[in-house]
Amino acid sequence: MAVKGSRKARAARRRKRRMDRVEHDLSDVQWTALKAEWGGCAYCGEADKSLQRDCLLALSRGGRYTLDNIVPACRRCNTSKCNDEVTGWLRRKRLNEHVFLLRHREISRALALRFRTEPAAPVQSR
Repeated sequence: MAVKGSRKARAARRRKRRMDRVEHDLSDVQWTALKAEWGGCAYCGEADKSLQRDCLLALSRGGRYTLDNIVPACRRCNTSKCNDEVTGWLRRKRLNEHVFLLRHREISRALALRFRTEPAAPVQSR
């Protein structure tokens, strides 16, 4: 069958291997808290659509599903960002980078206290 060797199937297998190589420690409770704190898409603010987990540091660049690396994103923003660096992508899309970074820092600190984890260093802009 052609399905086994299709481009989509190969990409899915590569993603699964990449996901299996790293340890993800974002629980369902933490994900729910993240969505509640952001109140919608972390990038554009869209609140009416379903939200996806978006890694600030992409999985393909060594990121993991952790409390400080995940933000809720609408499908449009998540697919547009792909595996780009977040601050460069925000600038290209003409979204407010400063507001995003401050809000991310506040939410990360609040949730780190709530779940008793160490917040990672804030995302640095160039």
